[in-house]
This record gives sequence, structure tokens and C-alpha cells, in this order.
Amino acid sequence: MLTLFLVIILSYLIGSIPTGLIIGKAVKGIDIRNFGSSSTGGTNVSRLLGWKFGVLVIVLDAIKGAIAVILIARLHYLGLDKLPFHNTTPFDDFTLLQIIAGISAVVGHIWTIFAQFRGGKGIATVLGFLVSLITIEALFAFGVFLLVVTISRYVSLGSIIAAISVPIILVIRATVFHIEIPGYNIILPFVILLALLVVYTHRKNIDRLFTGKEKRFSFKKKIKIT
Repeated sequence: MLTLFLVIILSYLIGSIPTGLIIGKAVKGIDIRNFGSSSTGGTNVSRLLGWKFGVLVIVLDAIKGAIAVILIARLHYLGLDKLPFHNTTPFDDFTLLQIIAGISAVVGHIWTIFAQFRGGKGIATVLGFLVSLITIEALFAFGVFLLVVTISRYVSLGSIIAAISVPIILVIRATVFHIEIPGYNIILPFVILLALLVVYTHRKNIDRLFTGKEKRFSFKKKIKIT
């Protein structure tokens, strides 16, 4: 039980590191949640501080998801990777702990304890986690994200469609191309859950997309800081 508790708490704390908030304070001395979309994510940072800082935040947020999974590898080498319950999934305890760690990091990013539970929308941390778990599907989804953003210039739309595309790509690879994916029947519900979580965190963006009020991405700063 102690191992599972440590995995959840440590992964949550790693995910909770508010990189966008830290960079906003370091670069301009501001709380970026008081501007733009009020998110600590890379898109809002790019609108306030420029695209280079936005990309930096996205990369760091993705690394958080990957680090949470890598953390479990350390526990594995220490012999602390056993679950406190009978594992009936196709995964070994090590892989299942990785999944739990990744989800905990995503939850930490969205509801960070270090910033009054007001964080980002989770897409970058989800990507970092999934690249470590289902690399092919995550990379395809990233390609979908880039394509949608390039065509529409809506980062939110690209994030939503990319998140939804992960379980779709997973199903296509397994059922159409008959590629054997270890633990497919367990991974699929997890990625569907993550996709729904990303859609939920983008619910205000969806409303703005339908009303035509969503801002398009630009490499130039769009919001003046006063």
C-alpha cells in the first residue's frame, strides 16, 4: 500500500509543478492566470510572453508526464514496484504503476496544489505520459495536433482532436491492421478517460469555438501586460 501511495503522491506533486506560473513570474513578475484564458499552459504563456516561452512551457509540462513514468522505473530497480492488491489486468505491476503515475501527474497539472488548484488543461502532460506508454499512438496524435493547428490556427481545437484521436488510432491499429498491442483492452479505457478529461478541461474553449470567440494562435504576443 505504501508503494501505491508514494506513486500517486509523488507523481501528483511532479505534475503539480506550475511551470507556466513560474516562468510568468520569472520573466515578467506576473501571475499569468490573471490574463488571457487564465490558464498556466503554453498557449496562454505564448500570448503573454511570446511563442518561445510558450514552447518552453509545453516542453516542460510534457517532461512532467514522462518523469512521473520514469520515476516508477526507479522504484522498479529498488524492488518497490509491487501493487498492494491482486493485479488481474494484462499488465505486470510495473506497467500498471506507470499508468497510475501518468494519470496522477495529469491530475496534478490540471489541479495543482501549488497554485490554488488552478493549473493548465493537461494536453502537454498527457502527451509526455503517453509517449512513454504508447509511443506510436502518441506520435500520430501529435502529428494530428500539428496538422489541425496549422490549418485552423486554433490550439484548443488541435488539442481536443489530438486527444480524441489517440483511442481511435489505438483501435485502428489493433482491429484494422491487427497489430498486437500489449494490454490493449486495459489501455483503451485509460486513453478514452484521458481524452474525456482533456475535452472537459477545454469546455470553455469549445463554447468559444462554437460562438466564434476563440482566439487563433499567432507567433506574436497578443495580450498587453499592464
